Amino acid sequence: MRKTAMFLIGISVLMICCTIGCKDKKPEVEVVPENTVEKDTVPVVEEIPVDTIPDSDRDSLISATPMPKAADELFDDFLFNFTANKKLQYERVKFPLPVKDGDSEDSIEMKDWKIEKFFMEQEFYTLIFDSEKQMELLKDTTVGHVVIEKIDLRNKRVEQHVFDRENGLWMLTEILRNSTYQNPNKSFLDFYAQFAADSLYQIESMNNEVNAILPDPDDEYNGMIEGVFTPDQWPDFMPVDLPKDYLYNIIYGQKYTRSNEKLLLLRGIANGLESEMTFKIIDGKWKLIKLVN
Repeated sequence: MRKTAMFLIGISVLMICCTIGCKDKKPEVEVVPENTVEKDTVPVVEEIPVDTIPDSDRDSLISATPMPKAADELFDDFLFNFTANKKLQYERVKFPLPVKDGDSEDSIEMKDWKIEKFFMEQEFYTLIFDSEKQMELLKDTTVGHVVIEKIDLRNKRVEQHVFDRENGLWMLTEILRNSTYQNPNKSFLDFYAQFAADSLYQIESMNNEVNAILPDPDDEYNGMIEGVFTPDQWPDFMPVDLPKDYLYNIIYGQKYTRSNEKLLLLRGIANGLESEMTFKIIDGKWKLIKLVN
């Protein structure tokens, strides 16, 4: 027993000495010749960034991915797939597609169709409502008729792409082109064209006090604060970008009237940004009365 104890003590002392002695020694590095390759070595494959994939290959990947059936329930989900998937777009356009321009009628054959991206290549799109109540249509899965308007503010022209849900599937059924003169939002569109292009006119178009609902800087969990600002403070509160040349609008079924109040919603694409501006005719002129950022 005594011999065993002495043996263990000796081993412990030896280990301590080796540990102390090795502290100042650098580990030996085995040099492997460059031309030497281990048989069992697995080569490392670098991940290819999506942005480096050629557009044609990327389109092929998207086109090869079928759209989920649930995407036909909500128009916004369908629209994302429609603009991103060329194969799907050709399947969901009723060719020959009727095109009505004022009193004239024509059609587009499949071979002449150009892929339509709508507003997907910019950072946001816009929506026009007569009231906040109409905004509930955005999430209404029973909607079966939707119109996407591309409004040319400079030339006062409107191109409408009409979508109908047929047998549960959204289809582009016709294109309508006309002047803004026949649009129920004409008065507001004429005002907005000048409002978006002229910073001084923006300030002139402020109500004396504009109600504001803004993110609370002291509450990072979606806290909001309410208050008012005056026309001279508009540059500090205005949305980052106001579309100046073209205005996109999606009609989910809202019935427009020539009302004296309009709500303009700016909604970001995949960035979570959103602004609501409420305008009202006061003393014969459109005025901004409320801003929600």
